[in-house]
Amino acid sequence: MIVCICRRISDKTIAQCARSGMGFDDIQLELGVATQCGQCEGCARKLWSECSPQQTVAHISREVVAHQALAA
Repeated sequence: MIVCICRRISDKTIAQCARSGMGFDDIQLELGVATQCGQCEGCARKLWSECSPQQTVAHISREVVAHQALAA
């Protein structure tokens, strides 16, 4: 699905960049996402946050720490 109509950037492209560790600012600079009309920014940022490895790792580590605290 095309997320950024102005630059013709798909959800797959944004997800691939996010999974490779690119920050949202890097994706904007490299691909031009959300730099023209701005209508795609919310969707693009949400997609980036769902696919970004930093977000997943932080969520897992907090869950593990909370579980360990309860077990102690």
